[in-house]
Amino acid sequence: MDLIRNLFEKSVTLSDEDWEIFSSKLLRQEFAPKAVLLETGHTENYLSFIEKGIVRFYIPKEDNDLTFSFSFHNGFVSAYDSFLSRKPSGYKVETITETILWRLTYQDLQIIYSETEAGNKIGRFASEDLFQKKAKRELSFLNESPEERYLKLFTEQPHLIQQIPLKYIASYIGITPQALSRIRKRIS
Repeated sequence: MDLIRNLFEKSVTLSDEDWEIFSSKLLRQEFAPKAVLLETGHTENYLSFIEKGIVRFYIPKEDNDLTFSFSFHNGFVSAYDSFLSRKPSGYKVETITETILWRLTYQDLQIIYSETEAGNKIGRFASEDLFQKKAKRELSFLNESPEERYLKLFTEQPHLIQQIPLKYIASYIGITPQALSRIRKRIS
């Protein structure tokens, strides 16, 4: 839990009282690989911080799932559009590796917003982190080739990308596993 406080305090000053309220609402949960955190058609109820692990977001398809995002340790994870709107999600969220999450429910976050001075700053910090990831991904698809997207992912998370099945990486960068294989041969 100290990890979370230290991360927040890089941009938000937390009084001991605010931290006590915030930390009392956090729920620590451990998940095995391939654990479904959110099913398609269900409403996201959690904003989570990843202490350990890798999580993927995908649209289930009959032939091949469409992976469109990953979240890694020391980052936030949530089907945030569903979390905010309180409407069902159009995609699934599942763990890829053993994962430890610190989770806040939607209702508890509303309490933190109303009962703490730093609550809104904490919420903004988390939402800005999630937004920046989404914007970065969209710009990547508009400005970079699949090879550039692969190299960027490999550069940013080299020790973690080895734990992600290649079919998920191929889907994430918008190509077939065979095309990813050709890229990997070309750059090695």
